[in-house]
Amino acid sequence: MSDSSPSTLRAVSARMRRILRRKLHQAARLSRKSVELGVLLGGAALVSLVSLGFAQLADLALEWNAAWIARSGWLAFILLPFGLAAIRWLTLRLAPNASGSGIPQVIGALSLPPGPSQYSLVSLRQTVWKIPLTFLGLLAGASIGREGPSVQVGAALMLAWGRFWKNRRLSLRGFHNNELIAAGAAGGLAAAFNAPLAGVIFAIEELGRGTALRWQRLVLIGVLASGFMVVAVVGNNPYFGVFAGGSLPRMVGWVLLCGAVNGVLGGIFGRLLGKGPTVLVPGRWRSAVRAHPLATAFVMGLILAALGLLMGGATYGTGYGAAAQLLAGHEIDHHGFGLAKLAATLASYWAGIPGGIFTPALTVGAGVGESVWRVMDGVVDQRTLVLLSMAAFLAAATQAPLTASVVVMEMTGSQPMLFWLLLASLSASLVSRQFCPHAFYHLAAGRFRRQAIVETGRAAKAAAVSPGTSTP
Repeated sequence: MSDSSPSTLRAVSARMRRILRRKLHQAARLSRKSVELGVLLGGAALVSLVSLGFAQLADLALEWNAAWIARSGWLAFILLPFGLAAIRWLTLRLAPNASGSGIPQVIGALSLPPGPSQYSLVSLRQTVWKIPLTFLGLLAGASIGREGPSVQVGAALMLAWGRFWKNRRLSLRGFHNNELIAAGAAGGLAAAFNAPLAGVIFAIEELGRGTALRWQRLVLIGVLASGFMVVAVVGNNPYFGVFAGGSLPRMVGWVLLCGAVNGVLGGIFGRLLGKGPTVLVPGRWRSAVRAHPLATAFVMGLILAALGLLMGGATYGTGYGAAAQLLAGHEIDHHGFGLAKLAATLASYWAGIPGGIFTPALTVGAGVGESVWRVMDGVVDQRTLVLLSMAAFLAAATQAPLTASVVVMEMTGSQPMLFWLLLASLSASLVSRQFCPHAFYHLAAGRFRRQAIVETGRAAKAAAVSPGTSTP
């Protein structure tokens, strides 16, 4: 008598086939997830490398700027107006969507559906121009930073990277346009500041505000990977050095004072950024100012040169050196540096050239903190007031208090001060809203979004009526 009947053998065979199919499906799934993770890490590495190269170029521009200022400071009255006008002309001609910070373009792209309008705001072809144009702006002496541009460049790189692999029929189900843009943008910020955690907070608080983002683990992994890859290359060195101050007597009072002062100034700063240079002229001249962007950039260059002469060149560039000096407890020779740097950053942004406001805003806050210390006759540690004011002014200008607190914490190695940084940032942001109800980045994003929709519509109409165009 046989040990197994035919029916039993068939049942065992069927079961084995089911197990085999399940194992093959699991292997395929693991393979797909591994491929997605590999592609994501490749994109994060690309963002990190470009950000590091951009940082090196920016440092070189600042070094050359300091050299020619030291030799012939009067050249600023020639190089700045003509240089800013030339950069503005190049921007309008080569990359109109690369003007300004770059963060509003990313936010605008995240609020648009996939298509030509979205791609135009984070187009790699246009966005790469941000790197040499920002370099030229820093070389001339504009009060701009590279962090905002790094955000837009990171978004464009990651989106182009994902589309490259999708076009080669690689299955990337978890890679949607918005997730790629957000991962690249926040990764660019994390890499630029050497601050991985700040990149994640920025993605959630700033990029995720009012946009349809799905916070999959791939997005957060991409952001952290960009930041940690930079840490692996250059080391865990805080951008401004390690903060050596500490808490003050009656700390809450000092925190709220810094929050209130920086909230007022930051709110006015954000409102003026949104208004544009037309706020400086009578109503009947405003249309003429809008119609002549090159002349506007020229005038802004003259203003920058005058401010630089008044402040001994301290208002040029990112202001990193001045902020680091103040954070170390040293004074700046020129009183009113914070207000002068605020005016210089406004003039640079109004010129319409590529360049961010993150680092200049931190420098403004450092200058305001020193001014508060001077007014109080130096009764407390200057370093603590400078640290609190850096976070408070950035929070007031951007209305992103969590991002401002974590950015300053990671850039200064001041983890024990995080609670006080949060309190200063939250109070400054609350005061700022009384002067600027709408966050500047999101207000500017709306303008870029409308502009992209209009330009895409015009291009579609032109293509439809051009000779030889077939009707679908």
